[in-house]
Amino acid sequence: MDINGVKIDKLINQMALNLQKEKITVPSWINMAKTGISRQKIPSDTNWWYFRMASILRQISINQIGVSRLRTKYGSRQNRGYAPEKFKKAGGNNIRKAMQELEKLELVERSQKGRKLTLKGKNYIEKAINEVKKS
Repeated sequence: MDINGVKIDKLINQMALNLQKEKITVPSWINMAKTGISRQKIPSDTNWWYFRMASILRQISINQIGVSRLRTKYGSRQNRGYAPEKFKKAGGNNIRKAMQELEKLELVERSQKGRKLTLKGKNYIEKAINEVKKS
């Protein structure tokens, strides 16, 4: 699996399109929730949930990772007006729910150090890589 052989944005877009075709239960609060305390508004893209799931799947394919490290990875600086900016972690609920949905699809499984890819997950990413290389 050569994940470095394709552009990341194209791979995530392709995986998000593939995830939209799967039977995924999207939480009802997803259209009203910010992705973290440092964000001022909700995401403008209505399909951001699938892109976040694809991004999480890519992160898990690189290395086993848990919710806490993903919260740090997706965090950003919080604008505090006149006070200096501070780094804030992303919200954990949407990351946790996305990982649970990926588990239901049997693309990832729990391990000692967070979540890791299953064989089905590796094949899923391989398929997306091949689709990106064809286009």
